[in-house]
Amino acid sequence: MKKLKPTAADGGRVKIIAEIGTSHEGSLSHARELIEAAAESGADCLKTQIVFADEIIHPNTGEVALPGGNIRLFDRFRELEQELEFFMRLKQMSCDCGMTFLATPFGMKSLEYLTELGCEEIKIASPELNHFPLLERAADTGKKILLSTGVSTLSDIEAAVDITGRSNTVLFHCITSYPAPEAEYNLKLIPLYKNIFGTAAGVSDHSIDPLLVPAVSAALGAEYIEKHFTLSKSGSGLDDPIAQSPGDFSRMVKIIRRYEKTDRPFEKLSGELGADRVDSVLGDGVKRLAPSEAQNYGLTNRSVHALTFLAAGEVLTMENSALLRTEKKLRPGLRPEFHSIIVGKKLKKSIDAGQGICWTDLL
Repeated sequence: MKKLKPTAADGGRVKIIAEIGTSHEGSLSHARELIEAAAESGADCLKTQIVFADEIIHPNTGEVALPGGNIRLFDRFRELEQELEFFMRLKQMSCDCGMTFLATPFGMKSLEYLTELGCEEIKIASPELNHFPLLERAADTGKKILLSTGVSTLSDIEAAVDITGRSNTVLFHCITSYPAPEAEYNLKLIPLYKNIFGTAAGVSDHSIDPLLVPAVSAALGAEYIEKHFTLSKSGSGLDDPIAQSPGDFSRMVKIIRRYEKTDRPFEKLSGELGADRVDSVLGDGVKRLAPSEAQNYGLTNRSVHALTFLAAGEVLTMENSALLRTEKKLRPGLRPEFHSIIVGKKLKKSIDAGQGICWTDLL
């Protein structure tokens, strides 16, 4: 096995984030259980998501399969919407347990919530890497931006970092598939991101194993490691099947703490986890779309969509169009950087509500 030089994060501790997402299901009592268990498991930070359905997808996006049966994804997101007071309570619970609090916004209203909560950092999910208006507004807050890079190319990342700023951004290596195959992780991208972009780097890990990717990431100098957290993998949360239970999360924290500061970490990791497995997640350090997510490129991030039925001859406006995800259900539209350019143009053909708007639709 090729030896790598360990690069501890400025001699400090890795910040370990317990991502509960929307597993709280809107229940403060369940949220308290999650938060207390995450703190007891060794998390430094508790992360959730501030969801407003119309900031993410169109009502016509379609259905997803859940344990209770198929449900319209827009309706599911609507069920997860909460008022600001709910997140204030979650933040207070987290602080009471000795953790910092973090949340992911998906649009301007959820970002406003996050600002009012007084969070020190803003986490941007991979599908919003090209949501340039959101990135610009987030950068204007002056807060540190934690930017996930799943389903992206180096040029996509560069465009985002040009907005958020290198000194104020942490790039999170991520594979956006659930679960993410360990062998596709290519964790040598952690030092690559640091060298190319001059940012700090971390990992948002969607693999099943609680130890392998986090331990190798710590040894490579990741400053942040994020892992989904749940009380039970059989829970009803959207991400519960790939999340870590308290016992496994605690094991993860312990191995991170060992390998963030040890000498000759890869030699020791090979002995503990197996040389072949460690080699498989190290990869070659060349940024490319992982096989498990490649087919989603251009389909799961943001593009320009019609909010209502638009008739031929109608003028495109900021009110009748928006930057939304397709969720692989709807036709993707133009990339977000073209949205302001096409506003004011007339349509030469009608577009159904929710569908993407393309160059061929315009006069």
